Amino acid sequence: MSTPELPLHGIRIIDFTQVMMGPVATQMLADYGADVIKIEKPGTGDLSRTAFPNDPAGLLGPVYCSLNRNKRSIVLDTRSAEGRAVVLKLIEGADVVVNNFRAGVMERLGFGYEDLSKLNPRLIYAVGTGFGLTGPYAHKGGQDVLAQAMSGVMYRRSDDSLPLSIHSTTFADYSAGMHLVQGVLLALLQRAKTGKGQRISVSLLDSMLAAQTQEAAAQMMRGREVNWGAMPLSGVFPTTDGAVVMVGAFKAHPLRDISTALEIDDLSLDPRFVDHPAQVKNKAALHAIFRGCFAGKSTAYMLERLEAQDLLCAPVKTLTEALADEQTAINGMILEAEGEVERIRVVGSPVHMEDAPVTIRIAPAQLGQYTEAVLAELGLANTKAAE
Repeated sequence: MSTPELPLHGIRIIDFTQVMMGPVATQMLADYGADVIKIEKPGTGDLSRTAFPNDPAGLLGPVYCSLNRNKRSIVLDTRSAEGRAVVLKLIEGADVVVNNFRAGVMERLGFGYEDLSKLNPRLIYAVGTGFGLTGPYAHKGGQDVLAQAMSGVMYRRSDDSLPLSIHSTTFADYSAGMHLVQGVLLALLQRAKTGKGQRISVSLLDSMLAAQTQEAAAQMMRGREVNWGAMPLSGVFPTTDGAVVMVGAFKAHPLRDISTALEIDDLSLDPRFVDHPAQVKNKAALHAIFRGCFAGKSTAYMLERLEAQDLLCAPVKTLTEALADEQTAINGMILEAEGEVERIRVVGSPVHMEDAPVTIRIAPAQLGQYTEAVLAELGLANTKAAE
């Protein structure tokens, strides 16, 4: 039986993006069949190529590999007349162009939406920014940590006594990248109806605000704080060989069931913990009891006890442990392929389509690896655009 055609087969994307927000978006589009032509600077290319410190010379770097499979890298000097001519030739036959530069950069290069849409009215022009296309922060450099800070995400902690800190995972970049994918797909659907392209945009700031939709509505409509990490029957508790996270929710009598699991008297009968307001007021005392119960037991033992009461719980794993987990393998979340200079091992797509499995069709490319091939397709094999 033949393999079904991938859903985005035939869609050509001209990719000016670098680092994470843009590349993670174009990688997902490439995973599902789009022909993504990644335009990179001569000599340096995408900044993520050298983002991994002290990596051996000649290797692509795991950060770059994690974000750039299934794309064709070409090198163009977009400031030269030859390079600009190639870009415009590519745009003529493209479906989508994507960039995540600061506001005004593409316009200064002559590749703004107004210019390119005249050349190709069906073009979908996708932009990822730090804070928006207009407004007081439009020209401010956008970055994941800044979005964490300016969106309120960094300020909100499970306990106010904890110091303000940077989240170690790039949630803003990844979320905005996925919103960019959604925007491109929606624009493609609308173009199928109207025949016209359009500009779409997402920002790191907006994506972080959207992620707090429940908390924001509670704040704006009731003036109340909603903090799911601060709930009194939830927490992370060290064991003799690790830690367990417990979520005491979605149960008729969660504290009674927790008490059973912890092999102690029913804490819900204690006046200090008799209802939710009392539990919130006396959370410190309640968690001190929880910690004492977990401290002398193994992770496996505590998970077995909690699960026997149908309580939500999980071991706290390292990333290494999570990657080696049987469930990760069963879900097909590890992709491997032979690259030009080393074996590629990266996390796959979280979207599983039965008729469109994600594979590494094109290994993360060396800088400019496909320049000659793409220029030949355009009939421009002798141009000096890459110099």
